[in-house]
Amino acid sequence: MAAGRYDGVEVATTTVPDGAQGVRDVRYLRARALPDPRDLTTLTVHRVASGDRLDLVAARYLGEPTAAWQLADANTALDPDELTAAEAEGDLLIVPFPGGVP
Repeated sequence: MAAGRYDGVEVATTTVPDGAQGVRDVRYLRARALPDPRDLTTLTVHRVASGDRLDLVAARYLGEPTAAWQLADANTALDPDELTAAEAEGDLLIVPFPGGVP
């Protein structure tokens, strides 16, 4: 299985009111640093076609549908769905090597 999007992200804890005059600890993930796409090695380029889905594109090239986040990162997508939306048909998607390097 491919590495997860949040592997290696620090878990932090904060204390919040619990609503019953006490407090409780809440664990959360710190912000994930996005890779600079210029530092990623391109595996291939995919032309978006009608009916494409990011998970299917990831499965085709990376062998793992849950690696769709790597495509989102490589293409600096804030909304990954926009990468394969109808308006994106004909656009080119950068498909990075898994982990960013061959």
